Amino acid sequence: MTTRRHFLGGSAAALLGTSAWANNPVADAFAAAQPFQGVVMLARRGQPVYAQAYGMADIEAGTALRTDTRFGVASISKWLTSTTVLRLIEASKLDLDSPLGRWLPWYRGNGADKVSLRHLLSNTSGIPNQFAPAAKADPGIITQALSTRQAIERYAMGDLTFTPGSRFDYVPTNWYIVIGIIEAVTGQPYQQAMRDITLDPLRLNATSADPTGAAIAYATLKPPARKVSPFQPYMVASGGYYSNADDLLRAAYAIFNQDFISASSRAAMLHIEVPSEDYTLGGRVKTLNLDGQPHRYAWETGRTAGYRSVLGHRLDGEQTVIILNNSDLSQKTLDEFAYSLLGTQLPHA
Repeated sequence: MTTRRHFLGGSAAALLGTSAWANNPVADAFAAAQPFQGVVMLARRGQPVYAQAYGMADIEAGTALRTDTRFGVASISKWLTSTTVLRLIEASKLDLDSPLGRWLPWYRGNGADKVSLRHLLSNTSGIPNQFAPAAKADPGIITQALSTRQAIERYAMGDLTFTPGSRFDYVPTNWYIVIGIIEAVTGQPYQQAMRDITLDPLRLNATSADPTGAAIAYATLKPPARKVSPFQPYMVASGGYYSNADDLLRAAYAIFNQDFISASSRAAMLHIEVPSEDYTLGGRVKTLNLDGQPHRYAWETGRTAGYRSVLGHRLDGEQTVIILNNSDLSQKTLDEFAYSLLGTQLPHA
């Protein structure tokens, strides 16, 4: 296993050089050392300075990856969903701290008057995850079409597993309820609300829950073995979106460095709710050392089936790294690759 120190090389300025598509020795060395297939992009102030695709989008068909290929971005979907929630708060249709029963009066369970959107978006709600044992008992339930309400009633209702706000529990059922709340206050299906409120205004034309045309996800490359994970609509906010590097860069710069959301919404998005996890609302904020100085980065990651993704964005807009992968590498490996591309390291490293 190649470790992070093998990838370090040069300063951040060198890695964000003047030649946009010159070879990047860090990326090339990583791709040569790992069973990596994917897209790597580096950007500064919202503009790409390096983009390269490595490997195949479809091994069996012989289709090469392109820098604009779409990948499953998994939990980066949570960050986009949180952006939509914050936009609805700005429109006075939601707030972070009212109990969920205000929005879903039919919800039954002791979370109705105790769990807020803040708890749901930070994965600290205590909402039960009844999907996991149900799927273990009958894997076929993944193919069952349920409405949002049916999914919540079946998998996300009942007694809380802990006091809201007291623990971090990364369960998808939090996000089933978020979908239900968005649908309740907009009167639209969740994906249409996302399109109207966030995706279209940001011009994220490659971002949707439709996998058509996306890179195939693989568990192994030699021999090629596909690794799939279907999503029903009630699961999409948790991890069901597909996107490409250009869209993720556009979203990061607009959300963190322009006025797509208000200053108060940005502060809420960047407030660390769970210090042990660096977790905010639908994402993370990490402090990384660059040339001996600490800098804060929004750190959005995703892992589903054979897809892995990293979107690391320095909050002053001076650096962005995007890595999209379809060969089932570990998330830790991709995080360390991203640190190396940025020329950064964790403070304790």
